[in-house]
Amino acid sequence: MTEAPPILPGDDDEDPVTGRSGIEIRNLYKIFGPEPERHIAAVKAGLSKAELNRKHGHVLGLTDISLSIPPGKITVIMGLSGSGKSTLIRHINGLIAPTTGEVIHDGADVCRMSPKDLRAFRRHKTAMVFQKFALLPHRTVLGNTCYGLDIQGVPRSESEPVARRWIARVGLKGYEGAYPAQLSGGMQQRVGLARALSTDADILLMDEAFSALDPLIRLDMQAILLELQSELRKTIVFITHDLDEALRLGERIAILRDGRLEQVGTGQDIVLRPANDYIAAFVREVNRARVIRAATVARPVVAGAKLPEFAVPGPEVLETVARQMTAAGVSHARVLGRRGQVRGTIAISDVLTAMVTPAAAPEHDLTKG
Repeated sequence: MTEAPPILPGDDDEDPVTGRSGIEIRNLYKIFGPEPERHIAAVKAGLSKAELNRKHGHVLGLTDISLSIPPGKITVIMGLSGSGKSTLIRHINGLIAPTTGEVIHDGADVCRMSPKDLRAFRRHKTAMVFQKFALLPHRTVLGNTCYGLDIQGVPRSESEPVARRWIARVGLKGYEGAYPAQLSGGMQQRVGLARALSTDADILLMDEAFSALDPLIRLDMQAILLELQSELRKTIVFITHDLDEALRLGERIAILRDGRLEQVGTGQDIVLRPANDYIAAFVREVNRARVIRAATVARPVVAGAKLPEFAVPGPEVLETVARQMTAAGVSHARVLGRRGQVRGTIAISDVLTAMVTPAAAPEHDLTKG
């Protein structure tokens, strides 16, 4: 498994989130079966998943997972069916206990919490959005959105105004009295999102949350999530098997295969520098123009050279940069950091080449600060 430093933003462009703790997953193993502890030493010594199943009738779900999930960002965990991604996310809120390992949040190990502390952690620190919506059919949209606050013991006089605000934020104002059976799939998932946000939990766990939706509705839900996240800066762990979805949502992406981490990094880093043949096959058909950013392609400023008048943001993807430069009728542009400082220059020819050429990132990559 390869973990590379993030490409964007550069050190001088960081937008830190203060007052919140991330999640540290350390050396996590999960063996399913009646006697997992008997076989953990053999697994750590190299016993394979196939051998464990054949010889001992146990299933190896996760193997030595260590992953840092930063606060206030969207971390996407992706992989094919059976890769262990749903198993991993359920360790974060204690729905599954590991065979060995730690899940640390705010200095406490979730895996070793007492039942009372774990209930409090689930009620106040985490919220979950499921693939199949998981709405209560006998409750209205308002009642479902209030559910997490009801569990916390918040009186309806306080919870209903909060729930109504989030119902409106996800675009369902006017549907407060409707029941789940009266809503489309996309509308039901909006209720699930409103319910999760109503508790004001720091951590939002989303397990294939949009996978059951039609493609256009799925894109709409992704846009809603990104819009809300730009304001809320939650610590979001998003599970998906779809690479396009991972690249669109993830500020950090972890790719699992057969319970092991194959690579962790930004979408750019994974596309430009796949760790192995498995990852390279994953990203081969990716639309690079929607992943690679201007600062990656930018060239260093030559001393004494005149800077172009036209400017583009360094974090902007090449697809947008090409459209902006073409519309403006320019062949060169300044590349700016998040605070407006000049990070380099870019030529339209560099943009077009990078959009179609599957090569390593340039040596002058300016996103490294």
